[in-house]
Amino acid sequence: MCAIASAQAATDKASFDMLDLNHPGLEQVRREFDAENYESAADELLRYFKKKSLEKSSDSAKVVTPTPSKATIEVAENALRHHFRPHKGYGYFDYGQDIDWQMWPIKDNEVRWQLHRVKWWAAMAQVYSNTRDERYAKEWMLQFSDWSKKNPLGLSKENDTYAWRPLEVSDRVESLVATFNTFVTSPNFTPNFLLSFLQSYSEQAYYLHSNYAELGNHRLFEAQRALYAGAEFPELKKAPALRKRGIEVLSAEIMKQVYPDGVHFELSPGYHAASIDIFLNAYRAAQRTGIEKEFPDSYRKTVEKMVMAYINFTFPDYTQPMFGDSWWHEKRVQVNQFSTWLKAFPDNEALRYFASEGKDGKPPAYLSKGLNNAGFYTFRTGWHPNSTVMVVKASPPGPAGGFHAHPDNGTFELWINGRNFTPDSGAYVYSGDAEIMKLRSWYRQSRVHSTLTLDDKDMQITQSALAKWNPTSDIQTLTYTNPSYANLNHQRTILLIDNAYFLVIDRAIGKATGKLGTHFVLREDSKPAFDLRANLVHTQYSDGNNLLVKNIDEDGTWLREEDGKVSYKYREEFSRPAFVFEKAKARGKSQSFITIMLPYSGSQVPSIRATRNPGHDLDNDRLDLTLNIDGKDRRLQTQLTQ
Repeated sequence: MCAIASAQAATDKASFDMLDLNHPGLEQVRREFDAENYESAADELLRYFKKKSLEKSSDSAKVVTPTPSKATIEVAENALRHHFRPHKGYGYFDYGQDIDWQMWPIKDNEVRWQLHRVKWWAAMAQVYSNTRDERYAKEWMLQFSDWSKKNPLGLSKENDTYAWRPLEVSDRVESLVATFNTFVTSPNFTPNFLLSFLQSYSEQAYYLHSNYAELGNHRLFEAQRALYAGAEFPELKKAPALRKRGIEVLSAEIMKQVYPDGVHFELSPGYHAASIDIFLNAYRAAQRTGIEKEFPDSYRKTVEKMVMAYINFTFPDYTQPMFGDSWWHEKRVQVNQFSTWLKAFPDNEALRYFASEGKDGKPPAYLSKGLNNAGFYTFRTGWHPNSTVMVVKASPPGPAGGFHAHPDNGTFELWINGRNFTPDSGAYVYSGDAEIMKLRSWYRQSRVHSTLTLDDKDMQITQSALAKWNPTSDIQTLTYTNPSYANLNHQRTILLIDNAYFLVIDRAIGKATGKLGTHFVLREDSKPAFDLRANLVHTQYSDGNNLLVKNIDEDGTWLREEDGKVSYKYREEFSRPAFVFEKAKARGKSQSFITIMLPYSGSQVPSIRATRNPGHDLDNDRLDLTLNIDGKDRRLQTQLTQ
């Protein structure tokens, strides 16, 4: 049991300063307050909130849950002993009998930031809701009081950086609603604690009002959660201001942060999905107070466009490319997400198709599609698991700071017949001391993505310009140019030929000199075979679903294996195959790589020969090759740019 002292001031007139006592339902509280019966007013206020909790029907604030999972019980039980797990990438840390909220057990900033999200309070509430074990109610009240006492705003610049970073404040403001609604029904919940809770909650919520982040998903989270606080606690004097400001910020930011093609400007599929949730959660909060019409008419249309963009770069197993600090999530999580979005857009047949796992609705009428503003291009032969799907990133730079956008233009993921053969590298960790940032930096390198580098260095500019996008012919074509380095432009063309295989053409254009490399990665279980003489790599899956990657240049190009890693979850990584085709870049001379990516069935590796026809002239963007694959000729004749 916690030994924290929980001193609470005597109830007086000032104890009610944060409340609008004219709010409907608080009439008896008002009468007692006006009669200066402050203790009785506090009793009536607690009675009001207990009744409100029992009557609450808002989906977002319901806290009655089924039997908690073993994992949830573990979190709650550990919380009683002050063993907290701030971040899922690490284990539990002992914060002491007298909780040390400034403890930093490992120099990952996320651990210290997320300590102040106090996620274990929600677990304690879930277990209490199911068991009515008063240990959890008593302990939560003591921990809340202790946090408030030891982390006042202005304690120190360092502590404010973590405990009062607006993102953490907004996270607490949101999660405390359900936690409060659960514990307020406890017989140990006192009127005095209620007033101290509401005072702290009001201070935290209103802190957001003038301290939103300048840009990005943080600003969205903070505005949505402030609006939510104003909707869930309309009894607070500042609730109308919270709602109004939240709507103003979100209405403005949706225009700034979402490209016309529907992609969130941080260019991260993971944060794109989170932004959809933010915008919809805010709209639902506004609906509960009848102010949703204060959002512009374009608001919901833009969110639906975001949903369709997300569908466009979703693979048949419901994963998305791990571009820009994204990770994979379990399919059930994604299905639930689509189901939630469907409630907002019930007439969207494509959304219904994904929410029902293909049992209802219809997939989009298109297949291959370009989201030209964001630079996300999808080659697609179908919407079913046996389809071929490649998603390519050829984007503008991320927003100022570009934290989530990696220097990786040209990278791609390739799904074939039920398998993602080339998952992007992921992120592994976010921020912290020098050692943590070293771990993060490895995953951000250009050379660990499927793109072209000069001397293995990170590209200096990510600002792709589209030269051609033709998604409908038998030779589907994407060509873009990125000014990757000083005096070196990277032009990449990707061709999907006969819906069967890909040709990747990389051209290094400019005066720069050095070692050029076009990099490729494979899934960790692919067990590839390398043929260095033939510049060829192929996977060796026993189910026969395989991929061949072969460079078909005639000049001095060599194949080299590289160290590879992939991270599907925070602080989780696997070694995986990676390789690069390399050649020297002479001053003033353009150099090119042509690589075929050929899916095949079985264990017999296809034979490939390439013949350059007289019309072949990459310097003038003309492709004219004849590929012979297992004895069958296919002439490829096309203009690479418009």
